[in-house]
Amino acid sequence: MESFNSSHHQQPQEEEEHRSDLQIYQPSLGFTSPPNAIHMRQLLISCAELIAHSDFSAAHRLVSILSANSSPYGDSTVRLAHQFARALFVRLSNCESYINISSAAKSSTYATSTPCTFAGASSSSASMMIPAANDANALLSESQLEALRSCYLTLNQITPFIRFTHLTANQAILEAIDEGQQAIHILDFDIMHGVQWPPFMQALAERSYNTLQPPPMLRITATGNDLALLHKTGERLLRFAQSLGLRFQFHPLILQLPNNNNDILPSALALLPEEALAVNCVLYLHRLLKDDFRDLRLFLHKIKALNPKVVTIAEREADHNNPLFLQTFVDALDHYAAIFESLEATLPPNSQERLTVEQIWFGREIMDVVAAEGDNRQRSERYESWDVMLRASGFSNVPLSPFALSQAKLLLRLHYPSEGYQLHILNDSFFLGWQSRSLFSVSSWH
Repeated sequence: MESFNSSHHQQPQEEEEHRSDLQIYQPSLGFTSPPNAIHMRQLLISCAELIAHSDFSAAHRLVSILSANSSPYGDSTVRLAHQFARALFVRLSNCESYINISSAAKSSTYATSTPCTFAGASSSSASMMIPAANDANALLSESQLEALRSCYLTLNQITPFIRFTHLTANQAILEAIDEGQQAIHILDFDIMHGVQWPPFMQALAERSYNTLQPPPMLRITATGNDLALLHKTGERLLRFAQSLGLRFQFHPLILQLPNNNNDILPSALALLPEEALAVNCVLYLHRLLKDDFRDLRLFLHKIKALNPKVVTIAEREADHNNPLFLQTFVDALDHYAAIFESLEATLPPNSQERLTVEQIWFGREIMDVVAAEGDNRQRSERYESWDVMLRASGFSNVPLSPFALSQAKLLLRLHYPSEGYQLHILNDSFFLGWQSRSLFSVSSWH
C-alpha cells in the first residue's frame, strides 16, 4: 500500500501541485479510478489551503470530492481522508458562519450560507461522533462519555502508545525514589482509569520483597474533571493495593480546564515532610498551551516549587501549536497518517476495535486540531519545545535508564510485534514512532 505520509514538505512546489490537482479533479466528473494516497493527501492540503485563503466555494467542491471518495472503512488512506474531510467540513462551516455573523452585525441583515452536508458521514458513523476534546461548550451526554472512556481502554489494548508512556514513566519514578523510602506521594495529572498504576504497585511490592524491607506507603493525588470517575478509579486501585499488601491512599482533585488551575495547586495538595513526591504528566502539559505560554510557565514554576524527586512527561511528537492553520494541518495530516498506517499493519482488516478507536478517539483529536479555534483547539509541541520550557523553569533532564529501554523494547516485541514500530533515544529521552516518524516522547526531569 502506498504511504500517505510525507517526510518532507516543499511549500512552493506543493502549491503548484495543489493547483494542478484542482484542474485534474473536477466535482462534476469525479475520479475515473480511486485516488491514490499521494493524490488524497494533496487534495486534503489543497482544501485546507483554500479555507485558509477564504475561498469557500472552491473548498466546498473539494470537500465534496473528498467525501465521495473516502469512508470510515477501506484502507488507511481512505479512512484517514474521511476523518480529515469531516473535520475540514466542520471548519469550513464554522468559517462561513463567522463571516455571516460578522456581515449581519455590519448590515443588520443576517445572511445565511448555502446549506451543505458532509456526504461521508453515514448515520452509523455520525452516532459515534464526539465533540472536540478541549471544547468547554461541547457538553457530552452520558452515553458519549461512556463511549470515550471505553475507547480509551481499547486504545490502550490495541496500540503501544499509552502503555509505552506509562511503562517508561513508572520506571523513571521507581529509579528516582530510594529503595528505603517509606512514603511515596504521586501527583498524577488526569489519571483517567488509573491503568498506569497497578504495574507500578506490583514493582513496589516486588522491590520490597527483594530487599526484605516493608513496602512503602503509597499516596496518589489524582486530578480529573469527573468526580464519579475519580472515585471509581480510586476504589479499583485501593482493592488492587490491598491484594498486594500495600498501604494506599487515594485523593481525588477536580481540575476544570480551560479555567486557570494554577491557583489551586499549592493549597489543594497535602504534602507530608517524609514523603518523596513524584509528579506525573502523561499527555497533560499540552492542555495548558494557549496563544502564549504564560499559564504553562506558571504551572511549571509551581510544580518546581513543590520540590518533587522526579517529574515524568509524555507528549505527542507533533507541532499543532503553529499560528498558521495550513502548517498545523499538514503536520497533523502526517502525524495521524502514521498512526492510521500502524493500525492498518497491526490489526485485522475488519477489526471493530480499530474502527472504534479511529472514529471516536483519533477522529475526535483530528476534529479538535483542524476544526477548533482559540483555547478550544488541541495544541501540541515537539520535544525540543518542552525541553526549552522545562529548562527555563529550572528543571534538568534525568536520563532514562538502559533497563527502561529494555522494558520498552520487550513491550513492543511481546505485545506489538511489528517492524514498523521504531524506538529510539534522543537527549536521554525515549521516542516511539511508526517507520521514520516519531509519534510520542517520554522524558524524566528533576
